[in-house]
Amino acid sequence: MLRVLWRLTRGYRLCPWRSPYLRWRIETYSGLDARSISFWTFWRFAWQERRNLFRYLRWAARMSAPVTPGIPKQQI
Repeated sequence: MLRVLWRLTRGYRLCPWRSPYLRWRIETYSGLDARSISFWTFWRFAWQERRNLFRYLRWAARMSAPVTPGIPKQQI
């Protein structure tokens, strides 16, 4: 799960609210204008949506896990 988070914040790890990718994702998910996302807007969104964000990170980690031939992937 941390690997996914590390990949998503690439280039903006110390200031993720400036990441064009994360701004775009927040805009498409919540409808907020990407240009208006500031430090406080980003962290307020992350706090309010923490359960969904955690669920997404778990899902993304499962999807990016290596698949072993012959062993079926865990059901979602």
